[in-house]
Amino acid sequence: MQKLRGGAELVMGCRLPKGGGTIMPGAMPWKNRWLGNPVLSLVGRVFFRCPAHDFHCGLRGFSKSAFEAMELQTTGMELASEIVIKSTLKRLKIDEVPITLHKDGRSRPPHLRPWRDGWRHLRFMLLFSPRWLFLIPGLVLLLAGSVATAALMRSDVRIGSILFNVGTLAMGSMAVIVGFQLVAFAFFTKVFAIAEGLLPEDPKLSRVFKVVTLEKGVLAGLGILLAGLAILVRALLIWRMANYGILSSAEDNLRQLIPSATLIVLGIQTIFSSFFISALGLKTTSRRPPASTS
Repeated sequence: MQKLRGGAELVMGCRLPKGGGTIMPGAMPWKNRWLGNPVLSLVGRVFFRCPAHDFHCGLRGFSKSAFEAMELQTTGMELASEIVIKSTLKRLKIDEVPITLHKDGRSRPPHLRPWRDGWRHLRFMLLFSPRWLFLIPGLVLLLAGSVATAALMRSDVRIGSILFNVGTLAMGSMAVIVGFQLVAFAFFTKVFAIAEGLLPEDPKLSRVFKVVTLEKGVLAGLGILLAGLAILVRALLIWRMANYGILSSAEDNLRQLIPSATLIVLGIQTIFSSFFISALGLKTTSRRPPASTS
């Protein structure tokens, strides 16, 4: 293969005008022209900081060394996305060449299904980016839920004409649990993808796992679990003082029971998530998980 221009390791064609390309009348269906390709290309640029404007142009070429560095794993149409994503993550030099897309002159109808195939590419990019799929939504929910729970544990909070009470406390606790689970999923997915060769090694993640070990995760989970049990015991003692009958202030008791249940769930999740991520990090002859996950 001849040397690619400008020392590029991956050269891609660009049909979209934003990247200098040209689409002739009738050459591309409207949903591909105005929705599918621009949206998926934007997702690829945002998620992976890929320089390509036309993420799914089939006209591309790459050097042998780039092909070997990409370590491609998929076999279906996702391969097209994997080539671009892996090239970006591996910091290969990508060059984009404007091209002109002409109307298809073949007699048979196209075999692609825009909505189904577009979803397949979007799903693949989401799974390749646990940061955007799991981590960021999880952190937002975890932070918002923690603030709401902390603010409402003692009393109601009024902002203008809106009163937040134990109902909001319950929703805040739910957000904490869901957010924690999404953050855990982000780490699960990242470890699995690296171990299977779908994502390159992440030095930052390896440094995290050198500090956050299985044993520390289990101890942290036990600490959270004991804190939740301590609050639960206090709530039971208050109930005992009422001879296990109707409490004078049911809302005050809920302000203890809801955080207690939340901490107990988080403690259990932390313990078993630590074991699960350690299992994902087991090294074999064919798997290369991040360092210090097992």
